[in-house]
Amino acid sequence: MAGRILLLLLSVNVVFFIANAVPETCPADLGEKCGEDGEWEGEFFPGIPKIKYEGPSSKNPLAYKWYNAEEVILGKKMKDWLRFSVAFWHTFRGTGADPFGAPTKYWPWEDGTNSIDMAKRRMRANFEFLNKLGVDRWCFHDRDIAPDGKTLQETNSNLDEVVALAKELQGDKIRPLWGTAQLFLHPRYMHGAATSSELGVYAFAAAQVKKAMEVTHYLGGENYVFWGGREGYQTLLNTDMERELDHLAKFLEAAVAYKKKIGFNGTLLIEPKPQEPTKHQYDWDAATTLNFLRKYGLLGEFKLNIECNHATLSGHSCHHDLETARINGLLGNIDANTGDPQVGWDTDQFMTDIGEATMVMLSVIKNGGLAPGGFNFDAKLRRESTDVEDLFIAHISGMDTLARGLRNAAKLIEDGSLAELVRKRYSSFDTELGGQIEAGKADFEMLEKKVMEWGEPKVASAKQELAEMIFQSAL
Repeated sequence: MAGRILLLLLSVNVVFFIANAVPETCPADLGEKCGEDGEWEGEFFPGIPKIKYEGPSSKNPLAYKWYNAEEVILGKKMKDWLRFSVAFWHTFRGTGADPFGAPTKYWPWEDGTNSIDMAKRRMRANFEFLNKLGVDRWCFHDRDIAPDGKTLQETNSNLDEVVALAKELQGDKIRPLWGTAQLFLHPRYMHGAATSSELGVYAFAAAQVKKAMEVTHYLGGENYVFWGGREGYQTLLNTDMERELDHLAKFLEAAVAYKKKIGFNGTLLIEPKPQEPTKHQYDWDAATTLNFLRKYGLLGEFKLNIECNHATLSGHSCHHDLETARINGLLGNIDANTGDPQVGWDTDQFMTDIGEATMVMLSVIKNGGLAPGGFNFDAKLRRESTDVEDLFIAHISGMDTLARGLRNAAKLIEDGSLAELVRKRYSSFDTELGGQIEAGKADFEMLEKKVMEWGEPKVASAKQELAEMIFQSAL
């Protein structure tokens, strides 16, 4: 009897939770309503104005303080240095759920379904958001913007229907910074996609990437990204690493061939990450990915999409991975986010650290910019941030942080003190012998003779504290 009573109480609690967890589609407190056909009428973000630049003295949370799109910095407009993009998945599919808790975000336009009609409504909300934010690029996973069907044919049809609406809403100004295929959520990908031990899964992943590349091309996308969230392993005891890496290379070769076949001129990007959800991901960091591309003869076909939080998870700073990519000619795009140093996973927070943003922008400036790449905000609201306006505030803060980083980096470059400190540190190589060493014309016998002549070398200070002082003065 006690067990029956307990079961009854649990059942009542579940029903109560479900009844309260699904909000009305068009709540009255926003002054909006649903049409007779169930479609949303009016604005998705009523009361939110088009975000404008008001300058550093502004106290308005819905205004830019540092990002002035048309302002010229180092010969280029800020909007062209930064090329901002909104991530559809975090902004419109993020629920606030985590491994320990249920969703906390129920946006007023959501109806609790993953239907085609709901997908179209989200797409309309996306473009209103972009227009009010003043951003003309967005990024997507195929399965974020359109639901799975019962078959691949039905799934592709769903995607086509939503993409047709996106094409219409884009007009001639907005376009995807990049698109990609979601090859990690569905159970079929539990062993990986291109590195799966199952041939059928490898083939399915190929078909999915084929379609995702086609729609990215159709929408005028500037890049296409490969993030191998499950391209790795949990243990080597049951893994043929060499075979999996070979399969991954063949998959990417096929992607290159198909890109050329359909006339897609966008850049193919690989996004490194060390782990999560796998214990070890094959594209661990920029250097590992560079070596993979070199080994398989793919260096000329791909660049890297560096995500800052992924860099820190691999034990590096974001600046380190950016420089590794840049000096090897592979810096193609940046997923702008950050992690929490007290947390050991990918928290995908909006970047707000001015010092980190300044170092990021030093790399971008040295790279001559990122085009056709840009800065995609692969970042999400905190679980506890649940107001619609929080979506705007988070993006404004992230954009202002990087804009301020750009201004600071420009100050450092124009001042020249930091560059001069670095030049002086290596000035011993700005000599005849230094030139011979760097040209590969100084052998060991020559260098031994010089040491016999000179005796013990003098070693100068690295001036780290002075370098940090100069850097901090720009902030």
